[in-house]
Amino acid sequence: MNGRILVIDDDDELRAVLKSFLESKQFEVHTAATGQEGLVALRIMRPHLVLLDLHMPGMDGIETLRQIRESDAAVGVLVVTGFDDPDMGRRALELGASDYIRKPIDYKYLEVSVMQKLHSMIGTRE
Repeated sequence: MNGRILVIDDDDELRAVLKSFLESKQFEVHTAATGQEGLVALRIMRPHLVLLDLHMPGMDGIETLRQIRESDAAVGVLVVTGFDDPDMGRRALELGASDYIRKPIDYKYLEVSVMQKLHSMIGTRE
């Protein structure tokens, strides 16, 4: 299964690890270090799926998710966070995120979640 994935996370090391992991699964992966960069990349690359960190400086993940939904209501979004904040997780799900993945990441779970969401997204985009 091919698919375009955008990783938005302010952690340079985690972005690199996620990019490498997802590319090893044959996905086209782009990354962004901030919500603002992610919104630009979203418009350019039209990903099938976004992996979005919730806690970032400047525009946080919730505001980034709101703007993602305004720009592209159909794109899949998986929230990735290192903080145990049930209210923020609930808000992300209410805004249309399809999963809430805690750091440190369980990569087997991440792969299953990515595959499930991409399976529903492939064919809805060019």
